[in-house]
Amino acid sequence: MRPGVLTVGAVRAAALLLGLAALGATLQDGLDQPGNALAFGALVALGELARRGAAPGEREPAPLAAAGALAYALLGESAGSPTSHGALQTVAVVTAAGLAGSVPRLARGRGPGPDHLARRVLTVGFAALCFQPLHTSGAVARHLGEGPPYALFLGLLLVLTALCDAVLAALLLRARTGFPYGSLLRDELRALLGIGSAVCATGAVMALGVAAAGLWALPVLAVPLLLTQVSYRRYEAVRTVNRQTIASLARATEVAGCTPPGHAHRVAALSAAVGRELGLSGAELTVLEHAALMHDIGQLSLVDPVEGGATALLPAEEQRRIALLGGEVVRRTGVPPAVAVIVERQADPYREQPLPARIVRTVNAYDDLTGVAADAGRGTGVGGGPGAALDALERLRLGTARDHHPDVVEGLARVLARGGAAGMTPVLPG
Repeated sequence: MRPGVLTVGAVRAAALLLGLAALGATLQDGLDQPGNALAFGALVALGELARRGAAPGEREPAPLAAAGALAYALLGESAGSPTSHGALQTVAVVTAAGLAGSVPRLARGRGPGPDHLARRVLTVGFAALCFQPLHTSGAVARHLGEGPPYALFLGLLLVLTALCDAVLAALLLRARTGFPYGSLLRDELRALLGIGSAVCATGAVMALGVAAAGLWALPVLAVPLLLTQVSYRRYEAVRTVNRQTIASLARATEVAGCTPPGHAHRVAALSAAVGRELGLSGAELTVLEHAALMHDIGQLSLVDPVEGGATALLPAEEQRRIALLGGEVVRRTGVPPAVAVIVERQADPYREQPLPARIVRTVNAYDDLTGVAADAGRGTGVGGGPGAALDALERLRLGTARDHHPDVVEGLARVLARGGAAGMTPVLPG
């Protein structure tokens, strides 16, 4: 069995055992302070119902549910009266409310995946186990009181909980994709600075607000996160339009007959996978993917189209001329200047190129070479099949003296060995 499967199974099993233990203990002992449990459970369920939905492979934030779960885990008082629900009841309430809120979305096939649910159970369990025993024993009240030290203590616990969630998320992504753990963890930590910081801050404020004013503070404090979620949906809509615009521009070379069908999207998907393999993350990956989609747009300026669109087989000076033409076109489309720079520099000697341009050059050459092999009858299927892929990798390795960086070629080989991008045939490294 693959290590990644074992990792995912271990995380899910740990969450399942913790959830079952919490539900069993709560059913046996009964709900302590049911009013608090009902209020926070309703908040978590509402947050799951308001989940925005996400494209495949993207985060699917439910900030209201996450903030409500963290607030219940760190709740020490309600309207001045001490709470005593404990860590196991916290996990039980959050688990039951999360499942209840997910039922309508699951019925439509759009509910959260098991990895998301496992992370929620484990991170809330971590926060509750760090806080509730100290609160119940009176240690927090004796040593910190109710002033700024108490608020700082809650803040510290929230930071540790957020780090725990980031580590788990990166671990699960690493297990499923095989990408380097470091770049995945950096992506998760960057996310904490955005919506993650708002979730943590609102969770702490909810816990403090309910301690002072009671449960009436919950609906008031939930409004900012609901507005944040609406704004995030609008931002995602703008990003979707930008992606569609760039994808349409990328298809222009195919519609004009300059490149084979699907070439730009294959190069973009495989470039993103190689970028992950080599440690790129966040905005760097987005710029790389956009540049890979538009890397051949300079061919629209040619009077005589390149046969088969295979620019990798052209002389170096002709490749550079097409790349410069493409960069000029990209600069007029309104995309970030960094995208145009990568398009312009994709044909430079690799020692002079930034890493994204090295990746686009090598992946484009790989797709060109496998496509030529398929046309010549030396391979089958998309990209020419395993035989053509091995031949193309060998030619790329032979070109590492000038044209292709050795690290990029080997990164491409590792990605292909794992199955490459979606829809590509796994290739054993040659």
